[in-house]
Amino acid sequence: MPSKTGTSSAPPLSRRALNRATLDRQLLLRRSDALSPVEAVGHLLGLQAQNVKPPYFALWSRLAGFRPEALSELMEARDVVRIVTLRSTIHTHTADDALTLRPLVQAARDRELNTFRKGLAGVDTERLGAIVRTLVEERPYTMKELRDVLLKEWPDADPFALSVAARCVLPLVQVTPRGMWGRSGQVALTTVEHWLGRAAGPVPEPDETVLRYLGAFGPASVKDMQTWAGLTRLGAVFERLRPRLAVFRDENGVELFDLPDAARPAEDTPAPPRFLPEFDNLLLSHADRSRVVPAEHKGRSWTGNQAHRTLLVDGFLAGIWQVEEHKGGEALLTVQAFGALGKGVRAAVAEEGARLLADMTSATSYDVRFGEFVAPG
Repeated sequence: MPSKTGTSSAPPLSRRALNRATLDRQLLLRRSDALSPVEAVGHLLGLQAQNVKPPYFALWSRLAGFRPEALSELMEARDVVRIVTLRSTIHTHTADDALTLRPLVQAARDRELNTFRKGLAGVDTERLGAIVRTLVEERPYTMKELRDVLLKEWPDADPFALSVAARCVLPLVQVTPRGMWGRSGQVALTTVEHWLGRAAGPVPEPDETVLRYLGAFGPASVKDMQTWAGLTRLGAVFERLRPRLAVFRDENGVELFDLPDAARPAEDTPAPPRFLPEFDNLLLSHADRSRVVPAEHKGRSWTGNQAHRTLLVDGFLAGIWQVEEHKGGEALLTVQAFGALGKGVRAAVAEEGARLLADMTSATSYDVRFGEFVAPG
């Protein structure tokens, strides 16, 4: 359980106050016209990229005038890369972060590898890493190609476990055109050092990353950051940083840390509707997600293992959405709200949806429709 020790005198923060502070850090109270796309990726410490399009929609909701080609250009220039980092998921990171955050969370990749030890019986993972590095630094390999080679070396190993081992032992990036807007291809891999032409430094101390996390996701508890990073035992780091941090408590008395000079807008600050992609880090980067996900909507952004694109209304999860592009240049955005939307809110959601279709599709005509949410099962 999160520590409540020493929080009795810490100022309280309501759920709405936490919501507004987090939205502000996430560039979701107002779109930033100051940050470039690469600066925004760095500020947010990466964007979830399990699928190709989420990073593009994530930036569209956060940056004024964002065009998807801008992120593709960064990928092509190797200023940002797609790599497995936080929570064992693919993220789009700046080149610098790919070289530092991945070593920082390597302990989590080691734990992940340990869960597949049965399928890796007899496999020398150090040798596996050397084999894979030699291959992918000669040319990018698909995961199937790597499995085929590794199975010849260890025919009794589990093929999927060998795939996991390759991406856990080595920092493998997905090379372009994979992940590019309108040009994506199959997944092909090489090492981040080879792709960027420079070596990763030593494993960094986590202090600076804690401060950056608070700048993008705070105020937050120790457990919140551990959830975001997939790491454990960060309590000592927060204690070391305590003299430099502001301390609050949430409505349950859990201790929250923050940067002293960070913005914490009033809880009645207006929060416009926002369309977020599936797997957006806003919904995944805290142990307690109630600052964004109301209790009555918990689990509604997922169906089985499938994550839905989500709608925020007044700063909180309020529905899901999808886009269909049809022949003839038509696009349709369907919103499934979890509850009734007032006339004014509905109009604001429709207006935001129309902007999304205009900016993020090639449609010449488009429409926004509202449907009733149907619970799975």
